[in-house]
Amino acid sequence: MNDTQILNGTMYMNMIRGGAANLNKNRVAVNELNVFPVPDGDTGDNMFMTINSGAVNLENEDAPIGEISSEIAHRMLLGARGNSGVILSRIFAGIANGLAGCSDADIPTLAHALECGTDEAYKSVSSPVEGTILTVCRESVQYANSKLKDTPTLKKYFENLFTEAQNSLERTPSLLEELAQAGVVDSGGAGFLFIVDGMKNALNNEIIPDGEASSSDQPKNIDFSLFTEDSECTYGYCTELLLRLQSAKVDVKSFDENIIGDFLNKVGDSVVLVRSGSIVKIHVHTKAPGDILNECQKYGEFLTVKTENMQLQHNGAAKPKNITLKTENIRKSFASVVCCNGKGMMDLFSSLGADYIVDGGQSMNPSTEDFLCAFDKVNADKIFVFPNNKNIILAAKQAGSMYEKSEVYIVNTKTVGEGYAAFSMLDTSSGDATAITEELNEIASNVTTGMVCRSTKSARIDGIDIVKGDYIGIANGSIVTSTADCSDTVKALCEKVKAFESDVLIVLCGEDSKSDEADALCAHLQKKYPKTEIIMLKADQPVYDYILIFE
Repeated sequence: MNDTQILNGTMYMNMIRGGAANLNKNRVAVNELNVFPVPDGDTGDNMFMTINSGAVNLENEDAPIGEISSEIAHRMLLGARGNSGVILSRIFAGIANGLAGCSDADIPTLAHALECGTDEAYKSVSSPVEGTILTVCRESVQYANSKLKDTPTLKKYFENLFTEAQNSLERTPSLLEELAQAGVVDSGGAGFLFIVDGMKNALNNEIIPDGEASSSDQPKNIDFSLFTEDSECTYGYCTELLLRLQSAKVDVKSFDENIIGDFLNKVGDSVVLVRSGSIVKIHVHTKAPGDILNECQKYGEFLTVKTENMQLQHNGAAKPKNITLKTENIRKSFASVVCCNGKGMMDLFSSLGADYIVDGGQSMNPSTEDFLCAFDKVNADKIFVFPNNKNIILAAKQAGSMYEKSEVYIVNTKTVGEGYAAFSMLDTSSGDATAITEELNEIASNVTTGMVCRSTKSARIDGIDIVKGDYIGIANGSIVTSTADCSDTVKALCEKVKAFESDVLIVLCGEDSKSDEADALCAHLQKKYPKTEIIMLKADQPVYDYILIFE
């Protein structure tokens, strides 16, 4: 294997699994490479879930490398989460484009495919920033490709790729001031390095041990009090399965999977059906999962089955799922999809008229597939999407570019404050979706969002000394203050952003904020800023004790 010069589909699949396994082993370390000392480091998780989406078993792993790489890229595309995950999925999409039609790949062909991956990644970002995963990918590929004359084996090629990825990662703080101030390298670049290392090890037949499972991987502790003998299963079951079509039951080649899709849409909603060869992946929300299983078993047998009671999720036993707020089956002209988390925040946007809420935010980024499900559910000609987090915008845009049933317009809301201000002004009466989007973006750009939370580590950023465990105040992405007391930090934050110039200040209280503290804080702010209308809302958002929206 070490002397091989040809990469086939089976080897490539194994290398993807090696990259995923190595990243899984190191994803906590990647998460901790967070510029700001806030509890939102999830780059490692996002990148792992993205590449792991492509590392699952394929129907025919002896297929040509062009077919294998295309299927892997497609699965990563659907599983992409966060900016780093979306960029990673585009790298592998570009690689697949470079390998299209190939039975296998020699070293120059692979080198060209990696160049295509770099180009595709850069094109996926409207304003590429150097000192990130983009730089690490580009520089490592350029270096490895510059050494092709002295690269007799795939092993040597990946050694060169890995060596320069290390060097490039070490240089990222010199390209991004915020990395230098925080004393860390780029987290996305680190994730890419671990993937390359894992692929290199897999090429050399080195077995990579599984990493420690994250908290999200652990079995759920069910609170049985949330569904008693007298409870009603109002929300039904989230049912997911992989179905292998069987030749004894159907003509696999000519079978039309829409037969299953039509049935699913009759007995459930939030339907996602993807076929790859003889395997059909199904996701559906239904009150009768048994009917789903019985119907699908007419055509094949199950590889995996997962059914969860969504009433438990709704009552708080598990992470809330995406929430449909309007269930009309009639196709609408316009609809809205909003991303946020925390019951109070969801209630807030639902009261404003959101059609669908994708559950997600800081530390919990939804995937491209989550957005595609949302677009299907709202059933509209034109869909406005409010990501409300800068790390979710790329996944939303990627989903929008893939969706063919509607025109999708992404409002570039980077914070929930921008999202609230923009969404509250949504008016579709003109019918001009492009003009409406431009107007909403303008509204969002004029909003200042402040956030207060505990620091997860000591640091010195922008001249501010931060002690682990103290509170930090963030305004539009920059840390502006830090004190040992939460209320004092909110007050200092308001002074820094000149709250007296705002007509309205909306205070969103997090799940850990105390009601008496919040009441006293708002009373103080109202007295200090008498010309500003202070509105306090219990939003129960995680991560941040308070989110402040200055309008």
